Amino acid sequence: MLNFLLPLVFLFQTQIAVEPTFEWVTPTTHDFGDLELSVPAPHEFKFKNTGDAPLIIDNVRSICGCTATEWTETPVLPNEIGFIKVVFDARKAGYFYKKVTVYFNSQKKGEKLYVEGFVE
Repeated sequence: MLNFLLPLVFLFQTQIAVEPTFEWVTPTTHDFGDLELSVPAPHEFKFKNTGDAPLIIDNVRSICGCTATEWTETPVLPNEIGFIKVVFDARKAGYFYKKVTVYFNSQKKGEKLYVEGFVE
């Protein structure tokens, strides 16, 4: 009987995983305005851990090679601020609108950040 119950207990524990609790301190879209070609432009998005447990960034994904990212690599404790730094390096002229996806504590659905601007 015990062999039957152990898998059910494990399954139940994995089903009640709590989503991380946070709020963005900065807007989730940043407009760089006019940029020069091949001149990297950085912007830092900030968030606050509003939960009771440490908040961890598992991964940050950008949709193109023109957007590099850095982020807080240590757990962000409750009531502390963390960051995601996005550096856009324009390789062609014109308008751009790029998405960066942030995954906290094994989230299946990532949080979306956007950068936009115009390259002269």
